[in-house]
Amino acid sequence: MRIDKTGLLDSISVWNNFVGRKIKLVACGGTAMTLLEVKVSTKDIDLMVPDEKEYQALLSNLIKSGYKQTTGSGWAKDGVFVYDIYCGNRIHTTELIESPLLQGNSFLVKEFTKIELRVLNYYDLITSKLMRGTGVDHDDCTMLAEAKRKEIDFEKLESRFKETVSYDISEERVLQNFKDFKNILIKKRIAYVK
Repeated sequence: MRIDKTGLLDSISVWNNFVGRKIKLVACGGTAMTLLEVKVSTKDIDLMVPDEKEYQALLSNLIKSGYKQTTGSGWAKDGVFVYDIYCGNRIHTTELIESPLLQGNSFLVKEFTKIELRVLNYYDLITSKLMRGTGVDHDDCTMLAEAKRKEIDFEKLESRFKETVSYDISEERVLQNFKDFKNILIKKRIAYVK
């Protein structure tokens, strides 16, 4: 089962009705790609809550509304969609080098009465997907690079990726993911072509 942009916004609107305080959510992964309209839909709903108090408040409200923890970061109600909710600057096992709440590190998608929904910046979005490095992640990064090529500084992307990866225990393996991605960009003439 997959969810499109309208479905994502509708589900956050429902959350907005039961959260008791202001909360900033930052979409990442396929969720961000869908909200950016680079992908039509996503099967995973990935959200970051950079502020720990807001994270705890959201989880408390989700539990009161019938959500149950299904995985380490996953929450679901009625078994329909799993919402992976990450606290702080972490997505899966990737720790971003800066908060997504710093200026320029995320884009506002929609402001509800209590929830502010944002999307992670292109650099950290690509970096976090390439850190995992699955085939789908490579495809997503290529689609994003192609769709937003005029807005992405590819030298900055490479530098940010290398800085983020320098803190990872699998640095050499993950650096290869970027090399493979860069080769795709060159081959498709998306970037790095003089």
